[in-house]
Amino acid sequence: MAASELYTKFARVWIPDPEEVWKSAELLKDYKPGDKVLLLHLEEGKDLEYRLDPKTKELPHLRNPDILVGENDLTALSYLHEPAVLHNLRVRFIDSKLIYTYCGIVLVAINPYEQLPIYGEDIINAYSGQNMGDMDPHIFAVAEEAYKQMARDERNQSIIVSGESGAGKTVSAKYAMRYFATVSGSASEANVEEKVLASNPIMESIGNAKTTRNDNSSRFGKYIEIGFDKRYRIIGANMRTYLLEKSRVVFQAEEERNYHIFYQLCASAKLPEFKMLRLGNANTFHYTKQGGSPVIEGVDDAKEMAHTRQACTLLGISESYQMGIFRILAGILHLGNVGFTSRDSDSCTIPPKHEPLSIFCDLMGVDYEEMCHWLCHRKLATATETYIKPISKLQATNARDALAKHIYAKLFNWIVAHVNRALHSAVKQHSFIGVLDIYGFETFEINSFEQFCINYANEKLQQQFNMHVFKLEQEEYMKEQIPWTLIDFYDNQPCINLIESKLGILDLLDEECKMPKGTDDTWAQKLYNTHMNKCALFEKPRLSNKAFIIQHFADKVEYQCEGFLEKNKDTVFEEQIKVLKSSKFKMLPELFQDDEKAISPTSAISSGRTPLTRTPAKPTKGRPAQTAKEHKKTVGHQFRNSLHLLMETLNATTPHYVRCIKPNDFKFPFTFDEKRAVQQLRACGVLETIRISAAGFPSRWTYQEFFSRYRVLMKQKDVLGDRKQTCKNVLEKLILDKDKYQFGKTKIFFRAGQVAYLEKLRADKLRAACIRIQKTIRGWLLRKKYLRMRKAAIAVQRYVRGYQARCYAKFLRRTKAATIVQKYWRMYVAHRKYKIKRAATIVLQSYLRGYLARNRYRKIFREHKAVIIQKWVRGWLARTYYKRSMHAIIYLQCCFRRMMAKRELKKLKIEARSVERYKKLHIGMENKIMQLQRKVDEQNKDYKCLMEKLTSLEGIYNSETEKLRSDLERLQLSEEEAKTATGRVLSLQEEIAKLRKVLEQTQSEKKSIEERADRYKQETEQLVSVLKEENTLLKQEKEALNHLIVEQAKEMTETMEKKLVEETKQLELDLNDERLRYQNLLNEFSRLEERYDDLKEEMTLMVNVPKPGHKRTDSTHSSNESEYTFSSEIAETEDIPLRTEEPSEKKVPLDMSLFLKLQKRVTELEQEKQVMQDELDRKEEQVLRSKAKEEERPQIRGAELEYESLKRQELESENKKLKNELNELRKALSEKSAPEVTAPGAPAYRVLMEQLTSVSEELDVRKEEVLILRSQLVSQKEAIQPKNTMTDSTILLEDVQKMKDKGEIAQAYIGLKETNRLLESQLQSQKRSHENEAEALRGEIQSLKEENNRQQQLLAQNLQLPPEARIEASLQHEITRLTNENLYFEELYADDPKKYQSYRISLYKRMIDLMEQLEKQDKTVRKLKKQLKVFAKKIGELEVGQMENISPGQIIDEPIRPVNIPRKEKDFQGMLEYKKEDEQKLVKNLILELKPRGVAVNLIPGLPAYILFMCVRHADYLNDDQKVRSLLTSTINSIKKVLKKRGDDFETVSFWLSNTCRFLHCLKQYSGEEGFMKHNTARQNEHCLTNFDLAEYRQVLSDLAIQIYQQLVRVLENILQPMIVSGMLEHETIQGVSGVKPTGLRKRTSSIADEGTYTLDSILRQLNSFHSVMCQHGMDPELIKQVVKQMFYIVGAVTLNNLLLRKDMCSWSKGMQIRYNVSQLEEWLRDKNLMNSGAKETLEPLIQAAQLLQVKKKTDDDAEAICSMCNALTTAQIVKVLNLYTPVNEFEERVSVAFIRTIQLRLRDRKDSPQLLMDAKHIFPVTFPFNPSSLALETIQIPASLGLGFIARV
Repeated sequence: MAASELYTKFARVWIPDPEEVWKSAELLKDYKPGDKVLLLHLEEGKDLEYRLDPKTKELPHLRNPDILVGENDLTALSYLHEPAVLHNLRVRFIDSKLIYTYCGIVLVAINPYEQLPIYGEDIINAYSGQNMGDMDPHIFAVAEEAYKQMARDERNQSIIVSGESGAGKTVSAKYAMRYFATVSGSASEANVEEKVLASNPIMESIGNAKTTRNDNSSRFGKYIEIGFDKRYRIIGANMRTYLLEKSRVVFQAEEERNYHIFYQLCASAKLPEFKMLRLGNANTFHYTKQGGSPVIEGVDDAKEMAHTRQACTLLGISESYQMGIFRILAGILHLGNVGFTSRDSDSCTIPPKHEPLSIFCDLMGVDYEEMCHWLCHRKLATATETYIKPISKLQATNARDALAKHIYAKLFNWIVAHVNRALHSAVKQHSFIGVLDIYGFETFEINSFEQFCINYANEKLQQQFNMHVFKLEQEEYMKEQIPWTLIDFYDNQPCINLIESKLGILDLLDEECKMPKGTDDTWAQKLYNTHMNKCALFEKPRLSNKAFIIQHFADKVEYQCEGFLEKNKDTVFEEQIKVLKSSKFKMLPELFQDDEKAISPTSAISSGRTPLTRTPAKPTKGRPAQTAKEHKKTVGHQFRNSLHLLMETLNATTPHYVRCIKPNDFKFPFTFDEKRAVQQLRACGVLETIRISAAGFPSRWTYQEFFSRYRVLMKQKDVLGDRKQTCKNVLEKLILDKDKYQFGKTKIFFRAGQVAYLEKLRADKLRAACIRIQKTIRGWLLRKKYLRMRKAAIAVQRYVRGYQARCYAKFLRRTKAATIVQKYWRMYVAHRKYKIKRAATIVLQSYLRGYLARNRYRKIFREHKAVIIQKWVRGWLARTYYKRSMHAIIYLQCCFRRMMAKRELKKLKIEARSVERYKKLHIGMENKIMQLQRKVDEQNKDYKCLMEKLTSLEGIYNSETEKLRSDLERLQLSEEEAKTATGRVLSLQEEIAKLRKVLEQTQSEKKSIEERADRYKQETEQLVSVLKEENTLLKQEKEALNHLIVEQAKEMTETMEKKLVEETKQLELDLNDERLRYQNLLNEFSRLEERYDDLKEEMTLMVNVPKPGHKRTDSTHSSNESEYTFSSEIAETEDIPLRTEEPSEKKVPLDMSLFLKLQKRVTELEQEKQVMQDELDRKEEQVLRSKAKEEERPQIRGAELEYESLKRQELESENKKLKNELNELRKALSEKSAPEVTAPGAPAYRVLMEQLTSVSEELDVRKEEVLILRSQLVSQKEAIQPKNTMTDSTILLEDVQKMKDKGEIAQAYIGLKETNRLLESQLQSQKRSHENEAEALRGEIQSLKEENNRQQQLLAQNLQLPPEARIEASLQHEITRLTNENLYFEELYADDPKKYQSYRISLYKRMIDLMEQLEKQDKTVRKLKKQLKVFAKKIGELEVGQMENISPGQIIDEPIRPVNIPRKEKDFQGMLEYKKEDEQKLVKNLILELKPRGVAVNLIPGLPAYILFMCVRHADYLNDDQKVRSLLTSTINSIKKVLKKRGDDFETVSFWLSNTCRFLHCLKQYSGEEGFMKHNTARQNEHCLTNFDLAEYRQVLSDLAIQIYQQLVRVLENILQPMIVSGMLEHETIQGVSGVKPTGLRKRTSSIADEGTYTLDSILRQLNSFHSVMCQHGMDPELIKQVVKQMFYIVGAVTLNNLLLRKDMCSWSKGMQIRYNVSQLEEWLRDKNLMNSGAKETLEPLIQAAQLLQVKKKTDDDAEAICSMCNALTTAQIVKVLNLYTPVNEFEERVSVAFIRTIQLRLRDRKDSPQLLMDAKHIFPVTFPFNPSSLALETIQIPASLGLGFIARV
């Protein structure tokens, strides 16, 4: 492809810059071949002329398209060069806050200098089991890849972490080890993973120090091998260290520190156990104060010391050894303070009794004089003699420092050896993963021996890295069958040869060290002579003869020769070592053992490795000569050997590379220094990887991905069925140069830049399509706008013309109106003149006519008065005569009538005493009674109606009695009121006398008062006006205050309600938290039980012959043991068929302390739950009480209470009577009726019971009416009482208060006197009437008492009679009562015929009422007879239907007698009987060997639970507590066994969860507790348990159900987990919406649905399967809702977590895909009627994340909308999504950093969890709402397929 095609106008390029390294610019015109200058426009707005190099004529690097910027893998970039790599890292680090980036096989990690929430266990779980390219780059992804390859390929792995100091190597290595420890778990009880992690603080304290570049810099290299067994669980570890920086012990540069352990000791010097060390501040010791920076900001050395000691204890280093280590370290500090004084130039001395030296000798246990002597002298040995020579002060100081360094090095090696010993495992190691944490390439202003060794090691590692990258490239090309061309890459073997070959730098250095007078200068000259002008990589500085330059792979480094020989020799005086070896302190000689037992400072383990594992070499005992020779090895030689051993190890493993980058030298968080970054990228080999990739075919696409991405560049005719051929045809047309691409077997390989060219073509095609769409849409919009404007113009014209027409019409109307106004005005003027004249005429006429009329009236008036006088006189005379005549006539009539009445009275008295007259009068009544007798005889067969009549008569009698009593009470109250009124009359009379006196005085004062009143009247009026004004003001203030009070009350009410709602919600949340905590305790207990069982199995396996290993399995699997284990006298049987006949081993008892702790915790939780529930109830009661007080009205209180009490008493008495009568009725029927008719199942019996029920209901209705009447009477009485008690005094007082004039008071007094007289007269009349009534009532009460006693006696006699005789006796008694009553009233009313007649009329009315009631009863009887016939017919039909429903097998087995079959079912009591020895058989057939699928399909749901409960019922019926306990214990343990054996089968777990819940519900339903019995039928209540309270077992079953539910959730989670990411994120449900972006070397899972990949339909099918299985098993609907809610939470959490960890998924199109997938899940919920299950709410975070991907993200309004919309997402999640948002097409825009900061500012006050990921393992607390069964136990049939023939139905 020609350059002119790429370097066109607006193309963007990179140009070098001295400050920013590379700058971006844009071409202002097309480049043409031959141009020497490029016109560029910089991003800061300047124009630049960029001159091309005339020699090379290289064009500037092209910039990648924006959609490729920020890619996870640098190899996915189309243009692979240094500026592209640098820019991509910068964008990811600064803009997206992403510190990890892939570069082919290398993970680039940039130190953020800030704690990031991306290393928690949730992140570890998210990366566990994932492919390396499927998730965003992370150290955990590299660790997972190594772990997976170790298990898959059975090959050891290595993770090589490199980088310069401060880049984060140690932290990266630490996180990698933490990942292995978390994912794999430990294979033993010793928790090796904790020990491996515990080694980090120890090694950091003794091997890390603060430098100018890093506060926690590792000053040694280490290689940690983490060993795994055959199940790939950690069993141990081993550590090798390299090149400890010993010089730091005695010297630190400015702003640096010694090793951390020294400062930790000084910070802990005040501890009691450290007093013997005699330590002080770090500034008091020479070895810790040289750097001048003893404190690290944010680090507490005392706390770090505690962590270090804790880690030592965990690794098995005892307290005595720890104190020994601290003694040696303290001795080193005191040794550094030893000072020397010069005697002369060749000798020196130590002051006598020098305190630092004495403390050193005391701590080390050596002789003071001897150590003092050998610090100032040395021994020289010749062939014949030995000389002791004094040394100078400088030599003595150097010897002291050398001794300190040697002691520290030996101590360091000793600690490493002990750590390795603690991490060593006795189990055979199968494989290992090595983590190499080694220093990166270093170059300083002054580089010495340490930098030389470090860079030498990096040369070796870089060579290994280059060979590995080259090998991978070659393998990829060969795999895809692409023609292989040799790629030229940098080989650093010449540099390695320069250092380590014969006569190389190290060889010459060792040779010079052997020379007696060898110096650094002579060694430098040898280097110049040997390599100068012979090796291109070796140079000599121009201005120095004591330095040399080596051209390393990363950069040129100048090394200063000074100190090389001394550091290489590492000499220590032998005499000083001998003094230390003779120490009394036992630990010190261990550090200086013979060399054959000592541990090398650089390698602790020899070679001798197997392909898959390596074992530590045992120390071999060599000859003394070999030991001496080994001791004389130089540091360089030892380092070279250990480096060779390391390279052998790495070459035998599969390496994984982590390159750590330090972004700036000032440790500023998220600050990127381009210069420093480029230096490190060059040094660590990242750019070399890019160069190797770019030399070949860096861009690789599968055919399907290429087709999906560039389908827009193809025409319809180009698309063939074969995707591969289609891609070939298209590429041949698009890219003419065939060398730019190659076709492999499964991929297309592109040269660098070709993907960018294809992206440019794609963008141009899409841009052209967009322009065409825009053109069409804009034309349509403008056409629409034109039509709209034309329509508007026409409308305007229409309205204007209409307006003009209306104006003309208005003018015409006004003209006509003016004419009419003129006409009417003229008419008005003429009419007005006429009216004036007419009015004057009428006035004259009226005055004249009035005068005449008045004269005529006077005459008529006089005549009328005369007539009236005559009329009244004549009338008075006539009335006088009439009155005298009438008086005489009346007197005569009275005399005559009195005589006739006396005669008639005598006759009546005679007749009344005669029997014949009596019989004549009552003959009609006797006929009526005989008719009633006959009617009763006819109805005697139906006992029910007579019973009802008797009850009604008794009720009437009682009601009348109560009525009379109430009347009596009312009269008594009236009598009392009359007495009080009499007293009041007397008092009022006295008051009247007093008032008369007062009246007289008042009249005398009246005149004076009237005078004053006139005087004060005016003043009062003024005062009233003022008061009125004040009153208005006060009223306004009062209204304002009332309004304010109302508002405050309203606010207080609202706040109280809000607080109450919040407290209620908080209590509910606390309750859920407690429930969740309790269920987590159960889960933890299950895990401990499972671990116990696993350990028991392992012990068994260890005793038996071990089996061969297997592949990697999960380290955790579910356990279903409950925290309750019940002992049983019957031994449990094993599940193995061969041992079914033998009893199993007794289970080892549980840890009772743990059991009691958990039980105590459960009790506490229950108490807390009860307290919270009581608090909630109390709050609810307060709310209800406050509402009731507001709604309560005082006037309806007394009547309701009276009514309720009367109703309760009546119902209780009636209930007792009905029970007694029912029992007597059943007894009578059973004695006198036939057995077949009165049997409980007979139709006649049923009908009779129904009749009795109906009559009882009617009786209740009657009683209800009576009670209502009584309540009305009571309410009326209460309403009368206030009226009586309320006197007129209050009214009078109010009236008096209103009176302000004395005249008004006098008038009121006169009115009061008249009122008193009237009241007195009324009171006297009422008193007389009340006394008469009281006398009558007393007599009536006495008669009623006698009658009541007589009735009670008769009732007692009747109850002793049989039912038939009782009815006759009651009738006879009623007849006698009526006869006596008639006689009594005849005697009573003998003197008053009118009263007697009224009594007779009332008697006849009562008889008529009785007749009407009798007729009603007759109708009821006829109606019941008809219903009896209908019920008999229905019973016959039901019996026929039951016979038809009997199966053929039952017809064969049982005799064909349909009449007996229902009787047998009715006799069944819902119990199952079994023998105690059959219990194990029952459990085996019903639980252990039951197939859930067959039971769920063929039998009723929950059948095993019903069978088990019926067996428990029978044991309860027998009152056999041992049998109940044994059965329940066996049931629970058997369910646990089944779930442990088949715990990964969803059907099994669902089946037993359903049956456990049903068993629990049965225990509740039939427990006999009222709260559970209210849902039962009467028959079900008869089946309740009678002897045992199984509440404790219900709790155990509830706990078991919780554990089964948790296991069910884990099972469905394991099934759904592989489907979720593929179906919800990766699969394109809406085809063509999201385009496939270019990917790098680590390919991600394709979004195209291939065979075997999961789609959304797969998830829906699985959900349907789960739901159908649970429904078939009869699981409670509420429990199904909870399971569905949990499933949807898992789907939402896993999807959101992967979205947050995958940058390629955060795009607009992917948001649309997610929302569509969520809508499909919601549709599934609607289809299953589960929308109210709360499952949709669990998807809310995912929905909001998808909306966040789709909404606009530019302005402040957008930020506000996002903050209000994303309330279910945390701040960290929102910011993470915005940082990860990546455009898929060029038309999308990235989210700016300023917008993200705006979001963070708006959300800073939000209090949410800082955790990034959702807890996908979270399980909602489950509840089991009580769900009673309507199934009758007596109807349950036991199928023969269950094999339970030994069970008998009772």
